[in-house]
Amino acid sequence: MRYLAIDYGDKHTGLAICDPGETIASPLTVIDGQKDLLDKIARIATAENVEAIVLGMPLNMDDSTGPRARIVLGFAEKLKSRLAIPVHFQDERLTTFGAEEKISPADLTRKKKKKRLDAVAAAQILEDFLEQKASK
Repeated sequence: MRYLAIDYGDKHTGLAICDPGETIASPLTVIDGQKDLLDKIARIATAENVEAIVLGMPLNMDDSTGPRARIVLGFAEKLKSRLAIPVHFQDERLTTFGAEEKISPADLTRKKKKKRLDAVAAAQILEDFLEQKASK
């Protein structure tokens, strides 16, 4: 199944995708801003033959849902009605930290690293989801 992972943000939203065999999660793109965000995601999902969404859930360190998680839940409802495909949630705690570690050795300028970071974080969210799914 092809999953599209989303690291949702107010300023930048990172996207990643996996292969149909669910073995490789790859950073796809970063969408800047909120303007037409759902339309942009829908176009990408259609073009990439996505069958389900994995949305990063920003839980608090004590597993509670704070204000940011509630925003993501609201975004998930909009996604569900716009795309009509399943939306799964994946704990995204520490994914940005892990993405920064992965991207730091890359020979990119600080600006290019920052631009790519959200897509790499989305790939980390998707990797975690696929590993958890495979272990069940």
